[in-house]
Amino acid sequence: MFIDRNRRDSGLMIYKFNPPTVHEPDGYSHVTISSSGRLAHLAGQCPVDLAGEVVGEPGDHDAQTAQVITNCLAVLTAAGVAPADVVRSVVYVVSADSAVLSTVWRQLTASPLAEAFSTASTLLGVASLGYQGQLVEIDLTAALPD
Repeated sequence: MFIDRNRRDSGLMIYKFNPPTVHEPDGYSHVTISSSGRLAHLAGQCPVDLAGEVVGEPGDHDAQTAQVITNCLAVLTAAGVAPADVVRSVVYVVSADSAVLSTVWRQLTASPLAEAFSTASTLLGVASLGYQGQLVEIDLTAALPD
C-alpha cells in the first residue's frame, strides 16, 4: 500500500509503503522513496545538553531520550526541514532488554519527532555508545526541498 505525502510548501514528495510480501510493521514503513535529489545526513544526536554534558541520572533512558528528541528537532530545524521530511532513521539504545527498547520507541513515537519514525526506521539494542553513560542516539536522514 502506498502512502503518498506531498509537502505542498516545498513540492517534496515522500512515498512510504509496505510490500505485501513482508510483515506489516507497527508504525513504520519498510520502504521510503523521496522525490528529492538532495538529502541532509544528520550526525547521530546524543543526549548531550548545551553545556556538553550527558543528561539524566545513570540508567535514565527517559531523560536521555527527551534530550535526544530536543537535539534532533534542533538540527532538523537548522537544516530547514521537519520530522515529516525524514526518510530514514536509526535509533540506538544501550540495552539488550526488549522492554527497554519498546519504552524508548513509544516515547519517540509519542513525541513531536514522531513523524520521523513513520518512514524506514531501525531500532537497535547496542552494547555501548560514544559518551560515558550515554544510553540513546538517533541518526536521521532527511529529504531537502529542491
